[in-house]
Amino acid sequence: MIESASLDVWQMWAILGGLVLAIVFYVWDRVPIEIVSASIVAVLMAFFHIFPLATGNPSAADLLAGFANPALFTILCLLIVGQGIFQTGAMEGPTQRLLDSFDQHPKITLLGMFAFVFVISAFINNTPVVVMFVPILVAIAKRMEKSPSKLLIPLSYVCILAGMTTLIGSSTNLLVADTLLNVTGEQLAFFSPSMPGLFLAAVGVVYIIFVLPHLLPDRASMESEIAGGAGKQFIAQLEVTGDHPLVGKKPVAGMFADLPDMTVRMIQRGEHALLPPFDQIELKSGDLVIVAATRQTLTNLLAKRADFLRGMLEASGPGDNPNPGENLVMAEAVVAPGSRVIGRTIRQIGFRHATGCIVLGIQRRSRMIRSRMGEIRLEAGDTLLLFGASSSLRGLRADRDLLIMEWATKSIADPRRANLARVVFGGVVLTAATGILPIVLASFLGAVAMILAGCLNTRQAARAFDMRVYLLIGSAIALGTAMQVTGGADLMATAVVSAFAPFGPVVLMSALFLLIAVLTNVLSNSATAILFTPIAVGAAHQMGADPTLFALTVLFAANTCFATPIGYQTNLLVMGPGHYRFADYLRAGAPMVVLFWIAFTVYVSLLDLFGMV
Repeated sequence: MIESASLDVWQMWAILGGLVLAIVFYVWDRVPIEIVSASIVAVLMAFFHIFPLATGNPSAADLLAGFANPALFTILCLLIVGQGIFQTGAMEGPTQRLLDSFDQHPKITLLGMFAFVFVISAFINNTPVVVMFVPILVAIAKRMEKSPSKLLIPLSYVCILAGMTTLIGSSTNLLVADTLLNVTGEQLAFFSPSMPGLFLAAVGVVYIIFVLPHLLPDRASMESEIAGGAGKQFIAQLEVTGDHPLVGKKPVAGMFADLPDMTVRMIQRGEHALLPPFDQIELKSGDLVIVAATRQTLTNLLAKRADFLRGMLEASGPGDNPNPGENLVMAEAVVAPGSRVIGRTIRQIGFRHATGCIVLGIQRRSRMIRSRMGEIRLEAGDTLLLFGASSSLRGLRADRDLLIMEWATKSIADPRRANLARVVFGGVVLTAATGILPIVLASFLGAVAMILAGCLNTRQAARAFDMRVYLLIGSAIALGTAMQVTGGADLMATAVVSAFAPFGPVVLMSALFLLIAVLTNVLSNSATAILFTPIAVGAAHQMGADPTLFALTVLFAANTCFATPIGYQTNLLVMGPGHYRFADYLRAGAPMVVLFWIAFTVYVSLLDLFGMV
């Protein structure tokens, strides 16, 4: 028995050492995070197979259970729902309205947006809140000419802060309340966490506003650098069909409100070419509007306006339209020297029929053209702005007449299913927020509905399935399981209680808070809540203190998950869009964990001063 007990102790220290090693590799960032995560699970399974515990060995099923965890499944389903929102551009309308407000009152709009996020995150699950606001903040970051990495970690942190303020703000709160009820029979009220939660949230907001911006990376992605096309102008042609949104439109001061950031160079009406100024002109069906615009402007027009996209497809000649759900792509192609298309017009080539792609615009370095696209004879070196399904663009890669610029190829939204995507997304948020359906079921039904509604296809849904997130969470849960079965987590908790209880309840709560806050960033917050609530309540009984206050200590500490991406699911959700690395969370969140510990210690010290502990 002594040998088996000593073996278990050795295993416990080995697992704790493995935890430290795993964190080192995550922070080092030289080995892909997927490899580190998979290696953790493989090493744990091999370790317990070679050195089984005498007190009950975790099976392979126990260690792999994290990969079927409902929270992990929920995150992956919400990523698919978010991909459907992206593919259809369903957030473009609300985003544009927010951006318009941002242009007039940037600071007020940004602060108001985060305040709104805080309020709704206090009463509903904050995962769909983050999914909703990520694309909006990415667009605002672009308007501010900043990297999204400056705004997305603050979004996650604000949601976490709000979750501390009510009993239903976080699943962690409910777990602590349930454990307290089972152990003592006492029940946390709905607003029991509100007063200390708002105090801590105020401290956190000050940190987010004044300190966090200096700690976050300014990491621009390559796509943001090339998406704008360096401001070069393309000649594009819009044909006004019978039900086109431009029918009946008149210019104001020579500009058409429905064609923002575009210069109308000519309007072809029958055989007559109408040149600027256009003050007395009303657009009619059959008009050809020749515009000069950047690639980004044309992309925005097609991504936001389904009616413009339909008009472009109708006016581009014979050919099959891309099916809703297909991946739509915009790319640039250069007319190669010696190409067979030199000297011919787009209409003569029958470009759409031959390639399945539409020529949106033509750019010629030597001069700016003022004529309809169908009359422009191509020259060597002309740059064509192409639009079509990704499968059609792939077919052009072997074409020797055109050189596809792979670096300038970018997916764009297909707005034809935007309303359906909004309905599906709204249904997920509503049913999860009101409790009509569990969030795991609501998110799964939403992911399936996005595919069935044609908002995205199965290939796009598969791309939304982030293997890095999947392996990271699954391995973290496996590591937490190993720490619990070997007694490592329990050892640390018991040691803190025995070491600090003689110094009084304030010191003990402060020490408990710090230990739990550290562990919640490497274990799941649910695990720390379940593990430490009985220990904290037992310590309160030994000292004759209020067990509710000790339970709240666990609640707030378990929510102090700012220092790692695995600390909380909203941290993981912003990891990809913000282009964050593991070390970014440690640099930004570790000081906030320490600040929270100090703030909580000050709060309970004040309570003790007034005899409320």
